[in-house]
Amino acid sequence: MAATSSVSIASLRQASSERRPTPSASGSFATPLFGGVRCKPPKLGSRMAVRCLAASSYVPPTVSETKLNFLKSYKRPIPSIYNNVLQELLVQHHLMRCKRTYQYDAVFALGFVTVFEQLMEGYPSNDDRDAIFRAYIQALNEDPEQYSQNYY
Repeated sequence: MAATSSVSIASLRQASSERRPTPSASGSFATPLFGGVRCKPPKLGSRMAVRCLAASSYVPPTVSETKLNFLKSYKRPIPSIYNNVLQELLVQHHLMRCKRTYQYDAVFALGFVTVFEQLMEGYPSNDDRDAIFRAYIQALNEDPEQYSQNYY
């Protein structure tokens, strides 16, 4: 978890009047108050603005947690020719899903289900194929029915 702290504007003004930033070799400024935080001011005569951003409280699951969720949901062995590609696809899907800009999209779901169907085309059992699909989507904390509706 990230810790946040607040600094009053008055203390910043007092500190900036007491300690002037000194230019480094790279042309940026290091202020002792901030312990080496480097920034380039827009103009030497203008005041520097300080932005404080609160850390997001949502922490996405790790890749290993997503893989573990998949393996907990589908406990049967998967032939290696399918398993290797399926695990790699799961990692890529997980990383894409963890981006802040990710939103479920029916076109993406259609593309994913099409790729999944082609990947699992020669799989020995249709029931296992459906169970793998459900476990895969649930491992990503999404709804398998929503993906299926956009495909069929």
